Amino acid sequence: MPQKINALPLRLTADPTRVVVRPFHLALQGARGAPSRTQRITEAVLALSDSEVMRGLNHVLVGFEARHWQMRRVFKTRFQDIAHRLMIDPDSIGDERSQLIGAYFCHEYSYAAAALMNPSVVPHPDQSGLSRGNMRIVMSLRAVGEGHISSIAFREGIISQDGDLHLAPEPPFATAADFHGDEEQDKVGPVRIYRHADSNLSGTVIFPITAAQAKGLEDLRLVAFTHDDGTREWLGTYTAYNGREIQSEMMRTSDFRSFQLCPLSGSAARNKGMALFPRKVNGRYMMIGRQDGENLYLIQSDDLLDWGEGQRILTPLHPWELVQIGNCGAPIELDEGWLLLTHGVGAMREYSIGAVLLDKANPARVLARSSQPILAASEDEREGYVPNVVYTCGATRIGDQIFMPYGVADSSVAFAFVGISEMLSLMV
Repeated sequence: MPQKINALPLRLTADPTRVVVRPFHLALQGARGAPSRTQRITEAVLALSDSEVMRGLNHVLVGFEARHWQMRRVFKTRFQDIAHRLMIDPDSIGDERSQLIGAYFCHEYSYAAAALMNPSVVPHPDQSGLSRGNMRIVMSLRAVGEGHISSIAFREGIISQDGDLHLAPEPPFATAADFHGDEEQDKVGPVRIYRHADSNLSGTVIFPITAAQAKGLEDLRLVAFTHDDGTREWLGTYTAYNGREIQSEMMRTSDFRSFQLCPLSGSAARNKGMALFPRKVNGRYMMIGRQDGENLYLIQSDDLLDWGEGQRILTPLHPWELVQIGNCGAPIELDEGWLLLTHGVGAMREYSIGAVLLDKANPARVLARSSQPILAASEDEREGYVPNVVYTCGATRIGDQIFMPYGVADSSVAFAFVGISEMLSLMV
């Protein structure tokens, strides 16, 4: 590994105390014409006396209001949804009673109780007010909670050319991004979701919305993409998993307040781990993907959301990557070419991070590749949910360094700075 790698002592780990309020879904249709549970519960609350309603609501608020942001508003919003489905006039029901009904159809979800891993990082849309040589960043994280369901979490921070990282503190309350639509419809995407107006990005979580995403949004690879007209959009490919099948999708945002989750089409979308170049090359969109589970391909398209077959450009070569290789996020543009971080799988299924340099004008041409890992699991990074794995979904350049957050053993997130010249010197 490079002698000049600066591994930071900071480590982010799973945290069961990070909870959000989520809809608790019960059947809207009963068996053989009987009332559904949703209807039965609602009617039972409607039949309570005013004093019983107040006791029930106070019990909920005492136990949970200090743990969540605007809990009463959350309950009211959930009640509005239930009233719509049961064709109840919401204006005919008092405020406390409607809140209590909403509470019966909510639950706490610990979104990062099992693991926090596989980060990616991009420059923040807001770079104002910074000292020279500093960069504000947005980092995405794969958060794994109950049922091993993956969601997307975020952290904001500032990095410096001197190798310092300062993460903004997490707010005391986490909130789920809102989907404005009918949960009963057959949602296939694209769908648009919104961050709460009063919630900051470090407290925002994006949960699965569509049927294709039902069991998880995995391994977001963010990139700050510059369009032909000079406008910037933050794009990220991720894997949607429904419990049986996977498909690649893309998150799109211009401000990290409104997000569009878009399914990708084309034969390449059946695979995971696609990484988008930060701009068009020779007038075409380009991705790095692994279409056969073993090798890396350059995929080109005239449509940002449609991706077909690609050209194989990299195969396993060195002992630490003989099992398979893949990308570790979007290529980074240097004067020397496109720097592509890779992962290799070797003996005992050990994952390491390497690097490749691609020709800037013709990314199908490999100029050099690292013969040894840039980063491998150290002795204190071997243990975890999946041992002997270091993995990143995207790094960023600051000055003459690469800032790389990386997952450790599919359990936690660590951070390192690597000198670009040092990295290039390891390639042959």
